[in-house]
Amino acid sequence: MRVQSAHTAEHAAALEQLRPFLYPCFCSRADIAAAAAPQGPEGPLYPGTCRALPDAASRVAAGEPHAWRLDVQRAATAVLDFTDRHHGRFRCMPAALGDVVLRRNSGAFAYHLCVVVDDAAQGVTLVTRGDDLLRVTDLHRLLQHLLGLPAPLYEHHRLIAGPDGRRLAKRDHAATLRAMRQAGAHPADILNQLREPAAPRPD
Repeated sequence: MRVQSAHTAEHAAALEQLRPFLYPCFCSRADIAAAAAPQGPEGPLYPGTCRALPDAASRVAAGEPHAWRLDVQRAATAVLDFTDRHHGRFRCMPAALGDVVLRRNSGAFAYHLCVVVDDAAQGVTLVTRGDDLLRVTDLHRLLQHLLGLPAPLYEHHRLIAGPDGRRLAKRDHAATLRAMRQAGAHPADILNQLREPAAPRPD
């Protein structure tokens, strides 16, 4: 099994390959919230405050904490799409996600970069995941294109919800598969909860 934290050198190499499309960002979450940024699929869209700072290089050289963001407008010059086994083909619109962070100011690499690099390294040809990640697939396709990586087939399934209608999540201490088995749940019952297709993606 591939452990993400053991492959930071590969993630760093991918980030370096993307360097022409990156810029340092010195904004905090509070700064972005104060800018009254519009909402995107993953929260407030970055307003581009640091996209063209004249002193960015000197601030980086001075050791000021910063993240690295992808300049989506400069990067997204090709027409891209992806195929989902439930819903067919989608035209990618990565600009709807804004200039996303690919490396945080802590030095940690973002999920979006890691998952694209790791899937390709493992030869993944089908990505199966919840429909909460359907919209970010546009960004993943863009990163695959920029890094010269193959595009897998996707299958986004609906999220399993509890009796209150909220999706089951670890942070809410939702029951795990192991706990369901221990409680006597039959595998067929669990599979039936996954068989309904995800809701169509709003474009």
